[in-house]
Amino acid sequence: MTRLPYSIDADDPTASPMGLIVLQADETLEPEFSAYFSDRTCPIYVSRIPSGKEVTTDTLADMEKALPAAADLLPKTRPYRVVGYGCTSASSVIGSERVEEMVQRTCDAAIVTNPLRAASACAHALGVGKFALLSPYIEEVNDPLREAFARNGISMDVFGTFSEAEEAKVARISRQSVIDAAMDLGQDKSVEAVFISCTNIRTFGVIDEVQERLKKPVLSSNQSLSWHMRQLNFD
Repeated sequence: MTRLPYSIDADDPTASPMGLIVLQADETLEPEFSAYFSDRTCPIYVSRIPSGKEVTTDTLADMEKALPAAADLLPKTRPYRVVGYGCTSASSVIGSERVEEMVQRTCDAAIVTNPLRAASACAHALGVGKFALLSPYIEEVNDPLREAFARNGISMDVFGTFSEAEEAKVARISRQSVIDAAMDLGQDKSVEAVFISCTNIRTFGVIDEVQERLKKPVLSSNQSLSWHMRQLNFD
């Protein structure tokens, strides 16, 4: 065996890595992030967290104790300016502050965001506070989500749901179904914007079309999370 010399490249201090914790059952967040961050100059490191096949308040709450282990699997070579936890509904059940605390137990992350926190920041940046909520969730999951947004100053008096608990079906809800539902809810004159909740529902090719037709802002879990992580990482 011949020992060969090598040199070490210095890390680019302007390209701080981002961390992303994705649900085991999620099939949508990573592909959509690849599109949202197609121009990125910094790496995005991904870890998975155990999650139930169905979305209920019990399966969402169970993720709290699994967060430190999932965050611990992210590379530790450099600190993170931001780590994203990819679950909107669990963030409403566990609480954004608690999510951040659990992730920071094992990961050197300055800020931890999630789709709930991110969508609230996006709404405030846009100056809108009256949303139509489109979700795939069953009612026991919708209630804490709407309450969490209300605590952030965002009302969701207009809302509709596909009422589907099974993650595999949520990931396969058709593009046209999402467009039709968002248009139906967004046409209500009392709302200023539409929020499509759930990282597992496909929205990347939907938002621009619905926004153009409604002439109102349209946000989604994945769009909001990617926007907020970009803001936090580069600002």
